[in-house]
Amino acid sequence: MRLAEKTVLVTGASKGIGHAIAIGCAREGADVFLNYNTDRAGAEQAAEAVRGMGRGAWLIEGDIRKPADIFRMFEAARREVPALHALINNAGITGWTPLFEITVEKWDMVIETNLRGTFFCSLEAARWMKATGGGSIVNVSTNCAELGVKNLVAYASSKGGIHAMTRQLAVELAPHKIRVNTFAPGPTRVARNLADDPDYDNTWGAMVPLQRTAAAEEMIGPAVFLASEDSSYMTGQLFFVDGGWTVAGKIPEAYLELAASKHR
Repeated sequence: MRLAEKTVLVTGASKGIGHAIAIGCAREGADVFLNYNTDRAGAEQAAEAVRGMGRGAWLIEGDIRKPADIFRMFEAARREVPALHALINNAGITGWTPLFEITVEKWDMVIETNLRGTFFCSLEAARWMKATGGGSIVNVSTNCAELGVKNLVAYASSKGGIHAMTRQLAVELAPHKIRVNTFAPGPTRVARNLADDPDYDNTWGAMVPLQRTAAAEEMIGPAVFLASEDSSYMTGQLFFVDGGWTVAGKIPEAYLELAASKHR
């Protein structure tokens, strides 16, 4: 197992991709800290699955938009285990908004959650890893930051910032044996997207060269790869897990309007 005797912290582990990754890390032998903000029931469900594999599971509540919550989360985790081997920065929000309707409050909410939250989680993890011999930081991004997608200016900007931050942290943390990498999922069948469009799979599948959207479980492999020694000579890298969507670059315009209208 690629994460045997390792401890992993996954942010946003109560639902969607984070939920799948937390369980997938346990399947590879890891003990897992599961961060959640409001959905304790979803986090408990994932924790039960982790414990069912004989692995340790701890729930840590916290809103990563708030640095004080991040500091408290990591303090709580350090009381439980001696070392953190991998951080998977998955938590984030989309913030669908038409360009001319975006407010300062909406912009700040998205940037503070996705970019600032990822940075301070990474910084706290790096402080811990530096003291215990190194580790891996894995960021979950989006290929919307590569293509440019209507009604997602704050979201794309926040994730583009994560791409730049990945390179910067990789250089600064390499002397401490801490690797930092990012992977960017394409269209993925999770509850949030299906709530916007019940026909999400067909709508977006038509845009993707592989002619389908991804299951959340298909993000486990990239996350485990980057968290484990399988990627021991990789740092500062970004790759896309998107069925070829970034290559094709096709966008379902009607969906973009539908999603924005549901989040007004």
